[in-house]
This record gives sequence, structure tokens and C-alpha cells, in this order.
Amino acid sequence: MKKIEAIIRPFKLDEVKDALDRTDVHGMTVTEVKGYGRSGGKATVFPGAEYVVDFVPKLKIEVVVPEDLVNAVVEAIMDAARTGDTGDGKIFVLPVGDAVRIRTGERGSDALT
Repeated sequence: MKKIEAIIRPFKLDEVKDALDRTDVHGMTVTEVKGYGRSGGKATVFPGAEYVVDFVPKLKIEVVVPEDLVNAVVEAIMDAARTGDTGDGKIFVLPVGDAVRIRTGERGSDALT
């Protein structure tokens, strides 16, 4: 099993969710996050002052999938989240040692469906 974490633009969430549904991933965790990367901060002018906004709002999507779905899920997220502009985000793939469904006690891949 692998955990896939994707940092995406907030307005791309519905497209990514639909793409994951098409790859038989029907659950995810979404967290509002802030960060910055290559683009750094942006100067924003408010009446009478200029401020540097260091952190950009993003969403972090987390899904845990069996090994055989990893490539399809990564491709689906990339295709759905891509705008072609700097700041589209990142995808991280991490190993998962175990998963347990609390309600039934099922473990491993059985706990994912």
C-alpha cells in the first residue's frame, strides 16, 4: 500500500475528485494548507501600504491505495490538477505499513475498500 499526498490549487478539487472516482478511489482526506515554493511571496498593495504575502492557500489531498493503483492515481491527479502554470503543486508517494478499519478490524488492503 502507498499513501499519495497531493498539494493542489483549491479550485481544482472537484476535477481531482472526479478523476479519482474514475480510478476506483472513492475516498480521500482534504486539508486546507498554506505554503510557498519557487514563486515565493507576492507583493500585494492595500490602500496606504504594501504587504508581502509569503504563503499561498492550497489543498492537501491524501489517499491510501494498493500498489497496483499508484501509477493510475498519480496520473489522474496530475491530469486533473495541471494548469501548466507555476504553482500547480506536488505529489508525494509514501509507503504505508498497515491500515486498520476501526469499525471491523479489517487490516491491510481490505481496510481500504
